[in-house]
Amino acid sequence: MHPLIRKLQTERRLSAEEYRFLLTTEHIELLQDLRQAADAVRTERFSKQVFLRGLIEITNHCKNDCLYCGIRRSNAKVVRYRMTPEQIMSCCALGAGLGYRTFVLQGGEDGYWTDARLVSLVAAIRQAHPDCAITLSLGERSRKSYAALHAAGANRYLLRHETANAVHYARLHPSEMRLETRMQCLRDLRKCGYQVGCGMMIGSPYQTIDHLIEDLQFIRQFEPEMVGIGPFLPHCDTPFGTQPAGSAEMTVRILSIVRLLLPDVLLPATTALGTLQSYGLRKGVAAGANVIMMNLTPSEERQNYLLYNGKNTAAHDTLAELEQRRAEMAEIGYALVHQRGDAPSFSI
Repeated sequence: MHPLIRKLQTERRLSAEEYRFLLTTEHIELLQDLRQAADAVRTERFSKQVFLRGLIEITNHCKNDCLYCGIRRSNAKVVRYRMTPEQIMSCCALGAGLGYRTFVLQGGEDGYWTDARLVSLVAAIRQAHPDCAITLSLGERSRKSYAALHAAGANRYLLRHETANAVHYARLHPSEMRLETRMQCLRDLRKCGYQVGCGMMIGSPYQTIDHLIEDLQFIRQFEPEMVGIGPFLPHCDTPFGTQPAGSAEMTVRILSIVRLLLPDVLLPATTALGTLQSYGLRKGVAAGANVIMMNLTPSEERQNYLLYNGKNTAAHDTLAELEQRRAEMAEIGYALVHQRGDAPSFSI
């Protein structure tokens, strides 16, 4: 094993130059060793289990105008929708019937979803499915809001930091958005008792190796329970619509590094990785990921929740589709399981 991989395993940190070497090397055997080391650590912590999450995209309204996002507020071509609480509860019931024990409510920063409405919704899901985990991914909110949602029954919150470099953050977002606000939200979520997720896009416009090093250093310092990492994929109706997509290989490489940095982390093989490359999900899992999202959003809404081009907006996931994904995981030696799959420090 290469000394840097051994150091990453034992010390769980590297210097900036050591990270740079791992992020830029083209040594095939070293990269294979990196993936194998990450797989071994994940197997030690979680065996060969890959945890299933049921994704519900509750709204594509968004007050923000992030330059990379297909549902940015200035994209007039978006057909906007907002699911009703009854629709969302129906999706949860569908997922529960298929054995899902985690629901992920994702959406733009939609002013309609006030604290009162969201608290009522989360409480209803918690009452209907008391043994399930509830994950929210609904953007920047106040600490008071996060606390109320946690008290209502939300367990996890995913808020990708996107980049740990303030200058790079400013080049990806409108002027009213600040990296410090995003970081404060992550700190507030931690103080409220959530399992917290951060993460970034790989290959986003203007991103450099130095930026990725900063991201890895931040992730190691913050020690989130979840990290969402996927490749940048352009949307044609955004300012970055003609930019090249991020690299699947680099995404997989960083998944492995993060697994070694945080052995107990919940680490998805993202939908974006599967969109970029047909075998992307399998490659992500083999490199240390241990979570896969399955979309429960109704097809009529799903086709309008397009953060990037190329996303699969086919009809509702059925039991047959679920079994197909299970078979894909089995082909490479992993088991798709329905357990909540909490981070070890939050185990029930």
